[in-house]
Amino acid sequence: MRARLASLDIARGVAIIAMIAYHLFWDLGNFGYIDPALPYSPQVKFLGHLIAISFLLIVGVSLVLAQDKGQGAFWRRIALIAGAAALVSLGTYLMFPEAFVFFGILHCIAAASVLALPLLNLPWFASLLAAALSIFAPLLLLNAIFDAPFLTWIGLSTSNPPTNDYRPLLPWAGYVFLGVAAAQLWRARALAPLCADWRNPPFAFLGRHSLAIYLIHQPILFGLFQGVASIGAFRTPMDDEVFLGQCEASCVEKLDAAYCHAQCLCIADGMRNVTLGELVDSEERVRRIQELAQICAERVETKPREQQQ
Repeated sequence: MRARLASLDIARGVAIIAMIAYHLFWDLGNFGYIDPALPYSPQVKFLGHLIAISFLLIVGVSLVLAQDKGQGAFWRRIALIAGAAALVSLGTYLMFPEAFVFFGILHCIAAASVLALPLLNLPWFASLLAAALSIFAPLLLLNAIFDAPFLTWIGLSTSNPPTNDYRPLLPWAGYVFLGVAAAQLWRARALAPLCADWRNPPFAFLGRHSLAIYLIHQPILFGLFQGVASIGAFRTPMDDEVFLGQCEASCVEKLDAAYCHAQCLCIADGMRNVTLGELVDSEERVRRIQELAQICAERVETKPREQQQ
C-alpha cells in the first residue's frame, strides 16, 4: 500500500463501516424487526446523507492525489465504477422494478468524477465555486420540466422519484468538487502529515476494497434476513399488541369497536403467515394488509355499524 494513501484508505474504511451499519438499520426496519418508519425518519435520513457526503468528499480528494497516475488509470477507475453502478441498477430492477436504483451513489461518483476532471488543472477556488453552485442549485432552480423521468437524475425535479437510493447529480456532485478544492488548497500542508506511513493502519483493508464491499454487503445482509424470515426464526417484528392497537385505533373512528377488534385480530393472524422477506417495502406492506382486510371483512361475523357523527 502506498504510504501517501494510508489515511485515505482509513477514511474509506470508517465510512464503509458506517454505511454497513446504516443499511443494517434499514434492513431491520424493512423486515419489520424495528419500527418500519424509523429508517425513513429525518434523523436516520440525515445520517445517511452524512455518510454519502463523506464518500463523495473522499472521492474528490482521491482525484487530486491520483492525478499523477495519468488519464489511463482515471478512465479505468471510471469504467469500473460505472460498471458497478450498472450492476446495482440491474440487481435492484430485478428485485424492486417499481423502485430500482437508476442514479444512486455509484452513478453520482462516476458522473461527478468525469465533470471534476477539468477542475484538477484549475486553482482551488474554481473547484470551490463549482461546489457551491452545485450544492445550492436545487434550492434555486427547481422546475417541473425536470420531473420528466429522463431528467430526474439531474436533481432539479420538484419531487423525488420512487427509488431505493437517489443521489442525483445536483447537489451531490458538489461534494466531490468540494473534496477536490480541499485537496488542492491543503495538499502540501495538511495532507502530508495525514499520509504518514503507519504500520497496519486500522480499517485500511476495508478502505482498499470499498467498492467490492459496497456491492456485496447489502445482498448478503438482505439474504440473511430473508433466510431467517423464510424459516420464521426470531420473529419479533409485527408485535401483535402494537399492531392491534394501531389497527383498532384507526378502525374505531368509523366502525363498531367489537367488529374492529375481530377484524384486526384476523388481519394479525394473516400477517403471521406472511414471511418478513415478502414485506420488502412500506408500499408492499400496506398492499398486503389491505388484501387481508378485504378477506377478513368476509370472515368476521360481527357486523359493522357506522358510528354516529
